Amino acid sequence: MSFIGADSTFEDSRIVIFGAPYDSTTSFRPGTRFGPAAVRSESFGIETYSPYQDRDLETDVAVHDAGDLELPFGAPDRALAMIEAKADEILSAGKIPFLLGGEHLVSLGAVRAAAKKYPDLHIIHFDAHADLREDYLGVRLSHACVMRRCHDLLGDGRIWQFGIRSGTRDEFAFMREGHVTTEPFSVNTLASLSFPEGTPVYLTVDLDVLDPSEFPGTGTQEAGGLRFTELLSALTEILRRLNVVALDNVELSPGLDASGRSTALACKILREQLLSLARR
Repeated sequence: MSFIGADSTFEDSRIVIFGAPYDSTTSFRPGTRFGPAAVRSESFGIETYSPYQDRDLETDVAVHDAGDLELPFGAPDRALAMIEAKADEILSAGKIPFLLGGEHLVSLGAVRAAAKKYPDLHIIHFDAHADLREDYLGVRLSHACVMRRCHDLLGDGRIWQFGIRSGTRDEFAFMREGHVTTEPFSVNTLASLSFPEGTPVYLTVDLDVLDPSEFPGTGTQEAGGLRFTELLSALTEILRRLNVVALDNVELSPGLDASGRSTALACKILREQLLSLARR
C-alpha cells in the first residue's frame, strides 16, 4: 500500500517517499516503527485535494512511494547504512527523498547521503527535544543524540532548530555557545530566516514538536508545543521559499493514540508538504 496519491513511477516522479520502520534506540515508549505503515493505510481517510493550497496530489505533483526498508532490529550502524544507501540512490537520480520514520535517529542516514551530494547542506529542525546529547546512557547513536551527530558531520552554524522545549543543561549550553541556532518554544523568527539563494536544506520534523493535546501519538510527549496550524504554516513557508533537497517526518507512534487523530494529523501534514514542494 502506498500513500494516497503517491502512485507515480520512480522515473516519472520528482519526490520519492520511503519508510524507515526503526525504533531500537527509543528511550521511553517504543512503537514508532509502525509509523510509516500507519501513515500509508490511514491516508485513505483524507482527500488528495488540499483546500489550503488549492492543489491535488493526483494532478499537481508526481510522487513515488518506494515502500519501507527492511531494517534489522538493533544494529543502528547497519540500519543507518541502509537508509543512507536508499537516500543516496534517490538523490543520485535527481529526485527529492522524503523519509518517513521511525524514531529520529533514522534522519542521520538520510542527512549523511544529502551531505555527500551537497557539502554546504544546512538543516532546519522542528522538535520538542534538542537531541544534542553527546551520548545517551553511553550510546552515541540514539534518537536523543541525532542532532549532535549531524553537527559532528556539518559543523557550527549549519543547524537551525525551532520549537525546542526540552533538553539537558549541557544541551542548552551547547546552543548558547553558538554551535547551533535555536528558537526555543516557538517559530516566531522563522520568517526572518534566510540563506544565500540555492543553499541546500534538509528539513527534519519530529512530530512531537506539536502539543500533545493535538498529537498524543508519540513516545516522549512534551507540553507547550505548536498547534497544527502553526506547524502547517511554518512548513509550507519553508518548502516554498527555500531549496529543500531532502526531508523527513519522524516519531509518530500510532499505537499510543487509540483515537487515530495523531496518524490523521501526520497524513495531513505529509499531504501539505508534498504539495508545497510541488509549488516551488
